[in-house]
Amino acid sequence: MAANSPPSSGTAPTTAELIERLATSFGLYYGDFTLAAATVGLTPSQAKALSVLRGAPAPMRALATTLACDASNITGIVDRLEKRELVRREPSATDRRVKNVVLTALGEETIDTVRARMHGTLGALDTLDDADRGALYALLGRVFPHGTGGSGSTG
Repeated sequence: MAANSPPSSGTAPTTAELIERLATSFGLYYGDFTLAAATVGLTPSQAKALSVLRGAPAPMRALATTLACDASNITGIVDRLEKRELVRREPSATDRRVKNVVLTALGEETIDTVRARMHGTLGALDTLDDADRGALYALLGRVFPHGTGGSGSTG
């Protein structure tokens, strides 16, 4: 199915057609995000961590779960981000054994810069009028209800 062609059935797209459209869209988004992250010297995983933390601080283990990586890998990601002063570790107020990762002001500026440099994605979204933007926002919230808190998982 071509990018803008109607569904094969002539009515509502099938689940397979929706999945294909999502896969293509997310692939383009992720490529754009990866390129934008590289412009500020971040790996995709580092930028994704900043993006997740843009919503709220997170315990190391929860951050590893959200990023779908091993706990030892998240330690390395956070170490490198902390070295650049993009995040800091703070002990949890409720459990001193738990370390929360907190986005610093510089980290916030950095992820905002990454998002601002996502020219392909921004250009595509700029083609939508206010009604389409509202509809897309609402649909994404219905399809991915757990991704609406904070800034989402990628980017």
